[in-house]
Amino acid sequence: WGSTDKMARAITEGLASQGVDVKLLKLQTAVKSEVVAEILESKAVIVGSPTLNNQMFPSISSFLTYITGLKPKGKLWSFFGSYGWSRGAVKSMTEMAKKAGFEVFDSGLEIKFVPDQEDLKKSFEFGKLIAIKIKS
Repeated sequence: WGSTDKMARAITEGLASQGVDVKLLKLQTAVKSEVVAEILESKAVIVGSPTLNNQMFPSISSFLTYITGLKPKGKLWSFFGSYGWSRGAVKSMTEMAKKAGFEVFDSGLEIKFVPDQEDLKKSFEFGKLIAIKIKS
């Protein structure tokens, strides 16, 4: 339905509104080595996933497992996602990152079903909060 993608775009706009250089990457279409290179050069990594069976999407889980093995230092991590009937993706991503010793900002952002204008505003504000944390 594109719910997580809509959230990602609003979060990106929130980050950019604070003067933060942002690159939006989709794991479905991006080259994995390019994503890793971007992560290693970034100050923050914000990962989104829809919830599937109370967990993050399998491709996100696989990628986070790979990244946690690299142990990139000095990054601020945060997570967001959409869900239908039950939550779980943000919690599972956050737990994985904390277990790996990553600095996790906030408890993340979850939106039920397709985000409406209010939800997109929350997503934008979430991006702004992360930008403020990055710049502090």
